[in-house]
Amino acid sequence: MRTIRDVLVDAQHRLSNVGIDSAATESAELLAFVLGVARGRMFMQDVVEEEDRILFERLLAKRLNRIPLQHITGKAAFRRIELEVGPGVFIPRPESELVAEAAIRFLNHRENPIAVDLCTGSGAIAISLAIEVPGTQVVGIELSPDAYPWLERNIQRFDPEIPIEVHQIDATDCEAEVFARLSGICDVVTCNPPYIPADMIPRDPEVRVHEPAMALYGGVDGLDVVRGIAKTAAMLLKPGGLLVVEHADVQGPEAGEMSVVNVLRGAELDAELLYTAVSDRQDFNQRPRFTVATRV
Repeated sequence: MRTIRDVLVDAQHRLSNVGIDSAATESAELLAFVLGVARGRMFMQDVVEEEDRILFERLLAKRLNRIPLQHITGKAAFRRIELEVGPGVFIPRPESELVAEAAIRFLNHRENPIAVDLCTGSGAIAISLAIEVPGTQVVGIELSPDAYPWLERNIQRFDPEIPIEVHQIDATDCEAEVFARLSGICDVVTCNPPYIPADMIPRDPEVRVHEPAMALYGGVDGLDVVRGIAKTAAMLLKPGGLLVVEHADVQGPEAGEMSVVNVLRGAELDAELLYTAVSDRQDFNQRPRFTVATRV
């Protein structure tokens, strides 16, 4: 019989050998999943039963083949919640938690707020807004036919506690009926759009092979969807409302014309600028990660 420590040390070594940086964390997460306990409740000297060890080896083999850990366990943590994820839906990242945080802080100072999350994917940001700012009317928008069932599944896990309205439509379609209904009455619009340039292939196979292309690529320069949602958000927001848009770390202010800041500062309708107070924010690693803008 092998102890939990023995299994983890071996798994960490093997994961490291295939280039997985977070090998220690992932081996522990995977074993905790197999044992049906929280990671912090595992005791290093406890014995791993043979049946559990065999199952762990089967799942570890998938991870060694660079299948995302979240696809193996079917779960992804995001702020205070746990989401169901799998093939077809983008796995929420810790960086997106900061997008939610900026929106939550703003919503906490609004009365009877309304928020729209464009390109909502699994519903991570939308659900977080509804849970962390009780009473907020939240609408989630997702076009992908593969991602939408995951969104509905996650929403259903929390209903009726936090009812969230969802629609399977294009986030850049300003003529959509739901956008017309919400025109000019929203306090916050959030979005984690596809922003990778079409010819830029992600290095990690977890992203390149297993993440849906529809959630990754944003046209030739990566900013096509950003340009579209800038107009949608301007239609939805009240004067003084807040837009929060995630972007790649290479699309910060130093990117000049290729920056999200530049796109939002230049967004206009009938020769009138749509946003003011456009600024960029950094992620946990002090890299440019998202842009905030106030509706004129």
